[in-house]
Amino acid sequence: MNNPKIINDPVFGFIKIPRGLLYSIVEHPLFQRLNRINQLGLASVVYPGARHTRFQHSLGAFHLMTEAVRSLQEKGNFIFDSEAEAVEAAILMHDIGHGPFSHVLEDTLIHGISHEKISMLMMEQINHDLGGQLSLAINIFKGDYPKNFLHQLISSQLDMDRLDYLRRDSFYTGVTEGNIGSARIIKMLNVIDDSLVVEHKGIYSLENYLTTRRLMYWQVYLHRTCVAYEKVLVNMLNRAMYLIRSGQKVLASPALLYFLMNDVNSDWFANHPEALTYYGELDDSDLWSAMKAWKHHDDKILSTLATDMLDRHIFKVDVMEEPVEEKHIEALAKEISSQMDISIDDAKRYMMSVNTIAKDMYNVEDDSIAILYKDGTIRDISEASELLNVQLLSKKIRKYYLCYQRFE
Repeated sequence: MNNPKIINDPVFGFIKIPRGLLYSIVEHPLFQRLNRINQLGLASVVYPGARHTRFQHSLGAFHLMTEAVRSLQEKGNFIFDSEAEAVEAAILMHDIGHGPFSHVLEDTLIHGISHEKISMLMMEQINHDLGGQLSLAINIFKGDYPKNFLHQLISSQLDMDRLDYLRRDSFYTGVTEGNIGSARIIKMLNVIDDSLVVEHKGIYSLENYLTTRRLMYWQVYLHRTCVAYEKVLVNMLNRAMYLIRSGQKVLASPALLYFLMNDVNSDWFANHPEALTYYGELDDSDLWSAMKAWKHHDDKILSTLATDMLDRHIFKVDVMEEPVEEKHIEALAKEISSQMDISIDDAKRYMMSVNTIAKDMYNVEDDSIAILYKDGTIRDISEASELLNVQLLSKKIRKYYLCYQRFE
């Protein structure tokens, strides 16, 4: 038997990838592309160490899945070898449809189709390339397989995706409060009535996990500076799109140009097979290279935004508890219009951004975490925990962001 491929991961140590189907996935060009996509998008603007990739994250989630499958089998939950391989293949590919810069571009370069849907299209492509060996993995990924708990390991409140990215993002950002006891949580997993449960002994690790998620979202993922930097990127791409569709020449790689020129949505993907090919070629480097050309473009708005991106000249951001007043927006647009000698409409459209960001950390109605007691009873963690204020965790926190070009 061939020896497994061993990768030294700074978060989990040695990760073993068996030769055969799983290694064939890792070697596939669509998976290798994840090496060129940062896991945290533009978060390195605040946390310089946050330059880890979706490739690393996917391998980490795969490693945790192998641990979870082994732990569940040791507790008497029967999982066929084919099912184990399939659920491990599914978690390897769970993020394969992500575009450059995380979720930022889902409503810019494409719209009406999520990265999950594109992941599905790419999985089907890899399945075709590997002679249909991934059909079981795809069924588990979609939740169409009879053993529902296998799907929950990929997508739920306690899936291997979340357990990896919280640990990994904490490690690379240096936000040590984000470190979670993923090994302990996995050891406490069990299956009752085809659903994942967590044994009561693991409740403290779960409490830490849920509070950690809240901290990481507001301290890292939704950090005001990260949000403002993303708005520069989105507005820059919207301006490039406008110029190209107005007949002006804008340099870009073939893959990026394809999405700037065309109105790509779900129907477009269905009717234009080349769309998936171009999407599979798109990564962070396409955008950074384009910015270096756009910095010298004749269009003042595009060149300003590209320079902002390259030189870390981030939009100023005001975060408010109440919606931004229209008169404030108008006054700001007039000031930007005057400073840049552009129209007020263009100032509003490209040089500022008004957004509402809402996030809850735990929704009992959506996908609860079940706690299993020694006597066999099961309670939701919202009832079982003595420490968690679930009302607070499930409260949808809403913040209003006003981002705009700075001139100082």
